[in-house]
Amino acid sequence: MAGSGAEGHNPRDREARQGSGGEGGMEVRDAGRQDIGAMLDLLAQVNRVHAEGRPDLFRLGTKYGADELAAILEDDGRPVFVAVLDGRVAGYCLCDVRTVEGDPIRRDATTLYIDDLCVDEGVRGRGVGRALYGHAVAWARQRGFFNVTLNVWECNPGARAFYETLGMAPMKTCMEQVL
Repeated sequence: MAGSGAEGHNPRDREARQGSGGEGGMEVRDAGRQDIGAMLDLLAQVNRVHAEGRPDLFRLGTKYGADELAAILEDDGRPVFVAVLDGRVAGYCLCDVRTVEGDPIRRDATTLYIDDLCVDEGVRGRGVGRALYGHAVAWARQRGFFNVTLNVWECNPGARAFYETLGMAPMKTCMEQVL
């Protein structure tokens, strides 16, 4: 994606980049087509949290299908990372590069938006989420991005608390009145 700040994230050059190793045999690396099945399982887990917390807005299912994930993995403006723990995908971080340029009131900036970060419920508490988030932040910092952002649903206070421990703070608030 030209001008997005996503240079260096070409899925076809995966072998040229190394993932970040971690403690306990964990590795964070770029996702590949071989990870789609595990990512679909994780997408169902994260959606279940939302469907249980806001059944008026969410139904069970997955946000993306296999074909959509395959297309995302080929999109240079949509970096996707997976954490591999004990030989299997234990979590993913699906991102979107967003750029503001020439806005009359906002400064030019490139943001790494975390569209979804999920850790398998069977391995939570083992540092997988922290490793994925740290990898995404390092990726964005290396490319000179201004910030990393994400949205957290109020029905998921554990996620909000987790992100606050990583140094994130509210940037804006979306409010609603259900009619």
